[in-house]
Amino acid sequence: MIYDEPRFLPGGDRFLEIEFGNELNLELNFRAQALGQAVAAEGVRGVTEFAPFFSAALVHYDPDVISRADLERELHRLLETCTALDDLEIPSRLIYMPAMYLDPWSAEAIDQYIERINPDKERDPDFVARLNGLEDAQQLVRVHSGTEYWIAALGFWPGTPFMMPLDPRCRLFAPKYNPPRTFTYKGTIGMGGGTTAMYPVDGPGGYQIFARTPVPIWDVQQRLKPFKEAPYLLRPTDRMKYVNITREEFEMIERKCEEGTYEMNVVEYQKFSPKSYRAWVATLDVNARF
Repeated sequence: MIYDEPRFLPGGDRFLEIEFGNELNLELNFRAQALGQAVAAEGVRGVTEFAPFFSAALVHYDPDVISRADLERELHRLLETCTALDDLEIPSRLIYMPAMYLDPWSAEAIDQYIERINPDKERDPDFVARLNGLEDAQQLVRVHSGTEYWIAALGFWPGTPFMMPLDPRCRLFAPKYNPPRTFTYKGTIGMGGGTTAMYPVDGPGGYQIFARTPVPIWDVQQRLKPFKEAPYLLRPTDRMKYVNITREEFEMIERKCEEGTYEMNVVEYQKFSPKSYRAWVATLDVNARF
């Protein structure tokens, strides 16, 4: 459901949540990104951070500088100027991310989970393929790698991207683990609900996993060029395209990343137009698969 009017909800004494709807919808995220752009361009006093998510945004503000009531009035005013999505252009980078699908590291984490926690768990690639009416895990690879992904937000761990496929023919859905895994390798790629995410560090996790990248998305040593400004690689409104690689390519790229010599394929900022995107989607058979 997309709300006729955004809902403003308190998040303690320093946060204000703005909800645009209650569904996983690219249009809602476009709206959240547009408001974030407007807040930054206007320089709204007292606002220290604007964090968009799929269908909402969280505004961090200083109540000693601006009251909640005044902040809501400012945001309402800005919303009136950025509701025309047809005119919106969003700065967006494109990152080509090498990924080994059906990799041995994800398989190891799945095997560990089956052995120690849930012996009845179906292996993740087969499970996701079956739930989505795909022929097998190989078709899952084709479908998942066949689109650019829109980075809607950064999530629970610093630098963790939450992404939605821009090509509607590549939409996939799967529940998260219950209970979760106790271990996942950094760089692992998986999905939960209708979103794809990547694990920036080793740790527990609940996404259905089926690929891994040798390229870091979080690096406090900032060894590669795209990390020079910050220890995280990705930002909301970036787009990502996975490029399927072999085990040999994975190990070569991993070695170069550790040495700090790997050249990442990052296409710098372009303009993403929701209007042009909707026009393109209208030409597709959204029920088709690759």
